[in-house]
Amino acid sequence: MKAATILIILFLGASAFAQSGRRIRKPKTTPSPKAVVDENVYSESRPKPRRIYPKNYQIPGKKKDAPKVEKKVELDENGEEIISVDATLVTIPISIRDRNGLYIPNVRKEEVKIFEEGREQEIAYFGTSSKPFTVALLIDTSPSTAYKIKDIRAAAKAFVAQLQAHDSVMVIEFDGDPQVLTEATTNRQEVYRAIDKADFGNGTALYDAVHVALNKRLDKIEGRKAIVLFTDGVDTVSGKSYISTVTDAEESDTVIFPIYYNTFLDSGNGGGALGNINGGIIPTIRSRGRGTSAQEYAEGKAYLEDLAISTGGRVYRPESTPGGLIRAFQAIAEELRRQYNLGYYPDKEGEFGERRSIKVRVYRPKLIIQARDSYIVGSDVTSK
Repeated sequence: MKAATILIILFLGASAFAQSGRRIRKPKTTPSPKAVVDENVYSESRPKPRRIYPKNYQIPGKKKDAPKVEKKVELDENGEEIISVDATLVTIPISIRDRNGLYIPNVRKEEVKIFEEGREQEIAYFGTSSKPFTVALLIDTSPSTAYKIKDIRAAAKAFVAQLQAHDSVMVIEFDGDPQVLTEATTNRQEVYRAIDKADFGNGTALYDAVHVALNKRLDKIEGRKAIVLFTDGVDTVSGKSYISTVTDAEESDTVIFPIYYNTFLDSGNGGGALGNINGGIIPTIRSRGRGTSAQEYAEGKAYLEDLAISTGGRVYRPESTPGGLIRAFQAIAEELRRQYNLGYYPDKEGEFGERRSIKVRVYRPKLIIQARDSYIVGSDVTSK
């Protein structure tokens, strides 16, 4: 009796390129050629400190019912078992730069390793993608940013002009409420008109705006997605929370690039620059106020850092970027065009809703590797 070959890839969950119903046969015994790399010289992505949630806090968005993995058994021409499974592919975008922030081209699959929970995983694919992407441009039109509205509009248009003709843009403004000024479109004139409509109101519904973009707009769109978010990070009126929207971001397949402006002094506050944020440790949920205290501004900065790091993006500060806000938008457009994409099938089952850590290694020295440091099993970062 011939031995049955069974290779079952259990359902795990972290954008696109679905693959399911794979026919799995007995693997060949001939080893694949080993990549020629110096394994003593490499650069790695760095995990961020895990946030500390309040005691007994139920993380929003955690899915309770895991879908069942369907397995179909059939026989090949030799009478051996073949098991077809719905295997979940984890896909993550990766930015690879030198210490001066310059893009590193021509990185080969053989130079890259991916680790999940400390275990090396087999890479299914690695490379760049020229496929179109959709960008949600979120513009803060609260009173704290009023003094910069002309700069915001000019820079937003400069960003759109950097995109490829087949890339889509939606525009969402937020003051007391998020307002979708245009749905995702490739019509540049429509996008420019929407940007010009961005005007001021009272309050800052930042968390609500992030929620709308992730859960009511981008979740219905396939392919590569990103949010470019101009704000000082201070929320004053949202129904959603810091924690729930960062969790939404972690579970999404959208990369977030905040453009951070420290409007603390411009809002008539005294004092100097804000102190360092204890990276990754979530601040105490603040009471609803005017959004003018140093603590609220510090929390706003930490929030934007959490959004970026949790999704593989990064925070841009126009005042510290040569060329200012326009150059910051241009840099984001360039980064989106040049990201690498990596996909793999995890080797071990994870509990639905569980967080799995990720680390990317590139066998070249002194590089900056930017990628999300974890995903949640069953989230949109995976595809069947």
